[in-house]
This record gives sequence, structure tokens and C-alpha cells, in this order.
Amino acid sequence: MAATLPMIAGALALGIPAAHASDTPARDTLAGTKPAWATAKADKGATADSSRVSARVYLAGRDAAGLAAYAKSVSDPSSASYGKYLSAGQAQSRFGATKAQVAAVKSWLTSAGLKVTGVSQHYVSVTGDVAAAEKAFGTQLHNYAKGTKTYRAPSRTASAPESLNGAVLTVTGLDTAPHKADHADQLPGPGAVFKNSGPFSSYYGSNIASTLPDAYGTKIPYAVQGYTGKQLRAAYGAGSYTGKGVRVAITDAYASPTIAFDAATYAKKHGDAAYTSGQLKQVLPKNYTKTGADQCDASGWYGEETLDVEAVHAVAPDAQITYVGASSCYDDDLLDSLSKIVDNHLADIVSNSWGDIEANQTPDLAAAYDQVFQFGAVEGIGFYFSSGDNGDEVANTGTKQVDTPANSAWVTAVGGTSLAVGKGDKYLWETGWGTEKATLSADGKSWTNFPGAFTSGAGGGTSKTVAEPFYQKGVVPDALAKANNAAGNRVVPDISAIADPNTGFKVGQTQTFPDGSEKYSEYRIGGTSLAAPVIAAVQALATEARGGKAIGFANPSIYAKYGSKVYHDVTDNPTGSGLAVARVDFVNGYDATDGLTTSVRSLGKDSSLIAVKGYDPVTGVGTPASGYVESYKRR
Repeated sequence: MAATLPMIAGALALGIPAAHASDTPARDTLAGTKPAWATAKADKGATADSSRVSARVYLAGRDAAGLAAYAKSVSDPSSASYGKYLSAGQAQSRFGATKAQVAAVKSWLTSAGLKVTGVSQHYVSVTGDVAAAEKAFGTQLHNYAKGTKTYRAPSRTASAPESLNGAVLTVTGLDTAPHKADHADQLPGPGAVFKNSGPFSSYYGSNIASTLPDAYGTKIPYAVQGYTGKQLRAAYGAGSYTGKGVRVAITDAYASPTIAFDAATYAKKHGDAAYTSGQLKQVLPKNYTKTGADQCDASGWYGEETLDVEAVHAVAPDAQITYVGASSCYDDDLLDSLSKIVDNHLADIVSNSWGDIEANQTPDLAAAYDQVFQFGAVEGIGFYFSSGDNGDEVANTGTKQVDTPANSAWVTAVGGTSLAVGKGDKYLWETGWGTEKATLSADGKSWTNFPGAFTSGAGGGTSKTVAEPFYQKGVVPDALAKANNAAGNRVVPDISAIADPNTGFKVGQTQTFPDGSEKYSEYRIGGTSLAAPVIAAVQALATEARGGKAIGFANPSIYAKYGSKVYHDVTDNPTGSGLAVARVDFVNGYDATDGLTTSVRSLGKDSSLIAVKGYDPVTGVGTPASGYVESYKRR
């Protein structure tokens, strides 16, 4: 499943920061810095002047509008500037903050009584008391009720001196929901073991559950044990391409201490190419931070890294993989990981299997994220984000919404499918990923309340905050694009791949067993956390096909190929009748000591989202078919 984190993020229309409006004659407002939940009704009064504030002041650079414009033109196949990427140094020189801007920002902050604790190409970090922060940012800080907790936030939109001439993009950290982190000395050991019970199918339909009740008028197969790279490469048209010479980066929080062993063991067991010296690298922070076990479970991220690394290598076995771990699951640390890739051009393709709901996004962090994505675009770096695992999010949050940062107009949002690969690695069909589950009745003769309740599915739908990007116009139906706004909004996802854990991917990971021992074991897993690295790997194959020339921000190219045979046009009903698989699971998650549970999992039931012919909010334009990789060949 895609890792869910208590993150606040988002995306402005094409990432161009909101124009500064005059707050007072001498101040420029920093749009989005007063969160929507900081209402008069929730106001619990002023924060004590002596309370401490840690903030980041993000720098707009010397030409924010120019950065967005160049990022668009260099990514658009119809533009004369297409593919004319800049080096990291050139991008910084052309669009980054000047020394004079940084000096002016530092002077303003210190003159208000704040202490500068760090300076990067992207921000100036400061600490100080509330009184100094209020002086610097032209707003009082109050305490506000949010749900069952109380957080600090600006009582009005923060601002910066007009004399800075727009040098400040935004400020984060004035509100405390939920960006604060505490230090941790070391990472915990591997998480508790999870294993799948059989019976299994080795390929889709190979093992029919003949003793179980029918579903949709027929006997159904047991779930696959977990597809391997050979099967996925065949399904998505890899051909002879291996990703040789292509660099893929992966971001998650924390870092698995056993990733090198696990990845090498898995590759050997499943016929993937052995890793060459230096093929798998980790770029890690000096120190890790955490915000409490309920918010950032470090060991819970180990499986995410393991899935991402093993999936990329399985599909693109010769690609270079660099894992860039964040020191926590919070925005500032994740932004640092993304920036590290861009500032040092560590890869041309970046897979990201994390996100949060759009309702938790704020425009200030949206601008910070989009600035990183735009810098990436001008360098030829493409970012791929999981679209989420809760369908339309109604069952999860009560509100229909998309996930973020997948909603950014500057990233490729990857949706999910249920994949049937048959005998001889033959591609059979895909449905949009959406699962309804019903358990076996006590007498074993029927499925209780068939088809059961929705459990999970590919995230998608229409953004409420991000304007419709140029590349979706003419492809995404107006009924979707204009669902929340007559002017049109961003619709998620863009493209998709295998995600359903019932037709999932087998991974190998060192886990902690009930007796306390730590051992390598394998299990089947899914989620759009699988789809994102699979698409990233396919893009590595496509990059190799075009002679190693970076694809960069891929959405304009992806949509330019819409409607062609290079995509599987995925629908929820590919065979003309209902589809389901049978699953037997350990009650305790690892062995039969506490018994087994048997269920039927219906496919293609993604909450209110429907996969139909053409573009849809479950699978986007579809999944890569034979010919997709070669469609990127330079002609």
C-alpha cells in the first residue's frame, strides 16, 4: 500500500506562486501561510511571546515566472525548446536566488530578532521566540483548535517587507500542524513479519478454487503468489531493454538497514540480474528525526523502500538506483530529499511512493514542492508519485478528494490496476484497481454479503485546488475536469500500472519473527506504491530506447501519445463479466497458529471511480503496452 504520512503538501496551477498583493504599503503577503483551519471560531487566544518558533523561509529566486515558463517549454514535445535541459548549475544560475537576495533575507530576519540556523539554495532556516516571528512576518501567532488537538498558526496571512522585491516564496513552520520533529539517535530494527498463506496461482488462473463457492456465476482462481520481474516486463512491453545507463532515484523516509542484502537475495532467487558494484546506492541524512511512533514509524518505511528498489530492478535490471532517504516523514525533510536529487542531479527519474489527502495541503508548501519539481523539469528530471490507495477517499475521510503531491501539475501521478498475466507470461487483461471483500460463510457454502465492502483502490479524481494543466486539455473529459470548477481542474492520475495486492508483486525483506529472530522472507504486496516504481522503471527502459536522452517531466509526452496503441486502454470489465479471486490469509499475519480466513476479492470496484474506455480517473490514459517503450525512440 502507498505509504500514508502526516504531510501537508499540494500544488498551485502549474506551480506559479500566487501574485503578491499589497498587504500594507510596505509589505508583500505570502499567500497560503494562514491555514484554513485557523478560524475565528477555533481561536484559543494568543500564543505566549516566549514560545519557540522554528521556520523556513523559502526563496523565490531571481525569476520564478521564468522558471515555470521554461519548465513548461522544455517538457513540451511541440515546443522548440523541448529537451533543451539545463545543468543543475545552469538552472541555479539562471533561476536561483542571488547572493544579494539571500543576504537581504537574512538581514531582515536577524533584524527582527530571529537567529539564522541554516542557509541552502532553497531556503533560510531560523529559530526564535514568537515575538520575534510576529515582528518578522507581520502577523500575530495564536493557538487554534484542530480536531482534538491545539496548534499554533498565524492569525492573518504572513508577509515580508516589500523592499525584498519578491525574494521570498513562502514561509513554513509558523503553524505547528504537523511539521515539527524530534531527534532520534538511531533507526529501529526490522518490522514484524508478514507472510501470505496459500493456496496460490503461479500465474493468473493457474489454480482454480474448485472447492469454494462460485462468484459471478463461475469458479474463481486463487490469488497469484506474487508476480516477478519476468512477468511484469512481458506485460508492459520491455522487450530487450534493461534500463542500461539510466539513473533512477527513489525517495522515502528513513532507510532499511538490510536493503543491500535483501535486494541481492531477491534478485538471485527470481532470476533478475545480479547487482553490479555501485549499482545500488543510498544517500542518507547524517541524523534521523521522528515525531512519535504514531506519526512516523521508521521501520514501517523499510518495506516501502524494499518494494521500490526491488520493483525498479525487476523491471529495469541494468538501471542505476539511488535511494535518497528523508530523515523523517514530514514535509521539510522530504523536500530536502527531493532537493538533494535536483541540486546534485542524482537521477533523471524519481519514484515517490508517499502522499497525503488534498484536504491537508496548504498553498505555502505547495509552492515549495512545485519549485523543486520545476527545477527538476528544466534539468530533465521527471517525478512519479503514487496516486493513493483509498479510491475517492470517501471511505477513508468522508470527503471525495485526490491525494497530494500526486495532484501537482508538475508530477506524473501513477494510478493502479489489477493485472492478469497468464501462462507463458502472456498479458491477458487489466481492470482498474478497486477491491470489494466478502468472507466465506461459516458453513463454507456461500460468500457473506457478497460482493462485500470496499477495502482499497487506486486514488484518483478531480483536484479542488489545482488548475487544469495544458497537457490534459482535449484529453480529459469536461465532466471530470470541470467537476469542481467551470474553469477546469487537474485530474488524477496520468498513467497507471499494476497495484492490486491481490494480483501483486512478490518482494523479499528481512523481518522480525515472533521468536525475535530476524530473517529474510517473501510476501506479496501491492498498492500504487508498486505502480509508481514500475512506471519509473518503464520510463528507464524508454530513456534507454531514446539513446539515453532524458525524458524529463513526462506528462506532455504521455498525453501526446493518448489514444494510440502504445497504451492498454484499461476498463473495469475487460472480459464482459464480473472478476474475482479467492484469498486465504493467516489470521495473525504470519502462520496458521491462530487459524486461517478465506475471502473473495472482487476486481474493478474502485469506490465511485470507474475505469472506462478512454481517459478515466482510475488509470489515466492507461498502462504501457507493447510499443510504448519504443515510442520514445528519437527519430
